[in-house]
Amino acid sequence: MAEQKKQAEKVVHEFGPWFDGNCRILVLGTIPSPKSREQGFYYGHPRNRFWKIVSLVFGEKEPVTVEEKKRFALRNHMALWDVLASCVIHGAEDASIREPVSNDMNVILKHADIQAIFTTGSKAAALYRKYCEPVCHRPCIALPSTSPANFRMKEEALLERYQILAERAFFLKQ
Repeated sequence: MAEQKKQAEKVVHEFGPWFDGNCRILVLGTIPSPKSREQGFYYGHPRNRFWKIVSLVFGEKEPVTVEEKKRFALRNHMALWDVLASCVIHGAEDASIREPVSNDMNVILKHADIQAIFTTGSKAAALYRKYCEPVCHRPCIALPSTSPANFRMKEEALLERYQILAERAFFLKQ
């Protein structure tokens, strides 16, 4: 209940994109959740299924620590960032986002040969299409959210939808 009583607050992205020049796919969330900001890395909420799903998709052990997650992402040619640099938001509720300010995708696109851009969740996709795509002229592929708020989507369905990450990463390694 205490979480519901919190007011919306201005959130500024506190850590940068994670990528190197070998990344070929870019995965974008909306903005880091309070738990992710606390950890200083992406998809940090213990009930967020992102790391479990991508580890199954890539056939690897699920990374647990931030350092393991960082190595996992780069090993699989996956850049990570968020669509927004800042916004006003209530907790981690994407539906409450106001005053969005987008990140400049060229920070990554100028330094890595990104072949496919994916968003995690419909809000991330909508914000990307509105603010980023007109600037970088690169479409995104919307994937379902892995956040605890989307637990109506079963793990099997997420695995099916996220399989495209491994397919694209494998195809791009050829």
